[in-house]
Parts: sequence; structure tokens; C-alpha cells
Amino acid sequence: MKTPMVDHSSKFRLRSPLLAGLLLIWTVVIAGSVLVTFLLRWTSIQESSLPFITYGINGIALLGGGWLAGRKSRGKGWLYGGMAGLLYALIVWMLAFLAFDTAMRLPPLLFSGAAFGLSALGGMVGVNSRR
Repeated sequence: MKTPMVDHSSKFRLRSPLLAGLLLIWTVVIAGSVLVTFLLRWTSIQESSLPFITYGINGIALLGGGWLAGRKSRGKGWLYGGMAGLLYALIVWMLAFLAFDTAMRLPPLLFSGAAFGLSALGGMVGVNSRR
């Protein structure tokens, strides 16, 4: 008796390391933001600690996104991870500029450098985690 052929074409697979990294970064940032919103509402966490929590969420998201981009790239993980971080920083800067009419200052440039560094570090770890 013949076994029926299994169609694996319906399985969604994101092949681009850059898009996979960005998707993970945005997923972690949005989930972390929702979690912090609930914690601020129903616990005794003060709003004064919000900047530290926000930078922590962004740092974890950038490391994770860089790791995934590096893992999917199978080579040059620092480049794919770093580019994912730079694209994330560019999107955040554009949202801030267009939605809140903020001017170009030094902190967005520092954030972009930190985003590239953290994501590139995650990409280096990710490309070496395949072995």
C-alpha cells in the first residue's frame, strides 16, 4: 500500500534572517510593553523606574533579535544582527519624528549605536550556536 504524500508547502517559514530578527525584536518589545503596563497598573512599581525597564526590554529584544538573525544567517551573524538592530532603531526614530515631532538629537544616535552593538553581539552568539 502506498503512503500518501504529505504536503509541506503550507508550512510558513521565514527565510530572511533580517526580517526574522526584526519580527522577534518587535514581538518582544510589544509583549514586554504590555507586561509592564499590567505591572504598573496592579503592582506598586513606580513610574520613575519606567526608563530603566524600557531600556531593559529593548536590550533583551535586541539581543534576542540579533541572535535569531545570526542563527538564521549561518554566517556573518554580527552583520545581520547589527542590521536588524539598526533597522529597529531607524523605525523607532522615524515613529518618534513623525508621530511626536521630535528633533534630531544625540540620544537617538546613541540608541542607534547601542542597538547595533547589542544586536551584533546577539548575532555573533547566534551564528555560533548552530555548532
